[in-house]
Amino acid sequence: MKLKIATAVVCPNAKKWLTVMAAVAVLFCVALGAEAQFQASDPGVRQGPPGAGGMRSGLSWFYQQFFAASQTRFEAIDSVSGNEPGSTRGAGGLGPRFNGISCSGCHIQPAIGGSSPAFNPQIGFATVFGGNNQVPSFILANGPVREVRFKNFTDERGVPISGSPDGGVHDLFTVTGMRDAAGCALAQPPFDQQIAQNNVVFRIPTPVFGLGLVEDISESQLTANLESDAWRKEALGIRGTFNRSGNDGTITRFGWKAQNKSGLLFAGEAYNVEIGVTNDLMPNERPSPGETLPNSCLLNPINEDVESGPAGNSGFPSSDLMSDIVNFAMFMRLTAPPTPSSPTPDTQRGAQVFVSVGCNECHTPSITTGTTSAITGETNVAVNAFSDFALHHMGRDLADGVTQGQAGPDQFRTAPLWGVGQRIFFLHDGRTSDLLQAIQAHASSGSEANGSIGLFNGLSPWQQQSLLDFLRSL
Repeated sequence: MKLKIATAVVCPNAKKWLTVMAAVAVLFCVALGAEAQFQASDPGVRQGPPGAGGMRSGLSWFYQQFFAASQTRFEAIDSVSGNEPGSTRGAGGLGPRFNGISCSGCHIQPAIGGSSPAFNPQIGFATVFGGNNQVPSFILANGPVREVRFKNFTDERGVPISGSPDGGVHDLFTVTGMRDAAGCALAQPPFDQQIAQNNVVFRIPTPVFGLGLVEDISESQLTANLESDAWRKEALGIRGTFNRSGNDGTITRFGWKAQNKSGLLFAGEAYNVEIGVTNDLMPNERPSPGETLPNSCLLNPINEDVESGPAGNSGFPSSDLMSDIVNFAMFMRLTAPPTPSSPTPDTQRGAQVFVSVGCNECHTPSITTGTTSAITGETNVAVNAFSDFALHHMGRDLADGVTQGQAGPDQFRTAPLWGVGQRIFFLHDGRTSDLLQAIQAHASSGSEANGSIGLFNGLSPWQQQSLLDFLRSL
């Protein structure tokens, strides 16, 4: 009785208080359940207009005209003779082996200069201009544009030879059967046989947006950035080194393994290797590695990329009088970098999480050029590429077994993340379209990213989601 009186005096609303606390407890349990059930996921390709494409700001009239003309060259469609219906008049030199028929055919998502589109154009390349190629099993309509490399050379039976590294590109298609390639008969490589023997690795196109800014970054700025935050990088297991030119020892920075020194070298190699067009930098027809091309497949005088070439009537003489590869390089130099979407509270939290787990130690958000641009005259421009342009060991699971320059079998350049919000395929081989899977793939034995991925895995699902949302805003 005394207890009842005391309760009534001290807690006249005890029953109501207990009811409220019970409700709070229920809500707390529900929240815990929601936390346990919620899993972070890739929000998918950012919708809306392309956040990339178009020319850099601050260009003079001259360079604005050059940009428009060079983009026309970048979009030109090559055939063997340059006279086939559907090709760009005068754009000749396709093949004898090739992966594509146009730069923009593969560099198109989300705008000209980007990466693999949602529908793979290589499906149509197999029979273009009357060709009779088969579409390889790994080229899918909804898969990424791919080039193929063999890890090792093979013997006469097609068996990989251990200790005999190949690493070269084996083009998907040949000009066999094309109307303007009479007499040339080449077989496609035995891809299925080599896949069965684990001798095949893939690469997908890298976006070329903003590469003029990347060229402008001084070596001292790159070196200082790599040496910064040394204590934290050491704690996370991050090291990093630069690939360098075997000729002058300077830092190379273009391509999946940073194997090319400049946009012009990148363009010349790609034109020859991917489309088969001989040019000033690559003046010989390209067979598959280890192959000798028959004379019947040497269909044009070399080099095939000559000044006053395919688009020699653009109305802009400076472009018309230069080769394709110079125009390709100018297009890349004059193209604007990707533009992120406007920040939100969620993506701002994600940016903080990005730093907290150490992603920024390799994917450096911004590096200043440190030089004066010969094109715009601007000095110390911020390059917001989210890359240190250095090589890092990415471990057993991402290793492709290919050595390029000083980049070893498991080393890759830090992939720039600007524009990642509108990319469809990720990692060097396009193995996933899921950004979360791409992040997790950074972790394996020997990877410099293991420390950061460990921290990422320790985040709450909500924090992981904010990070993914931030990346998709770039």
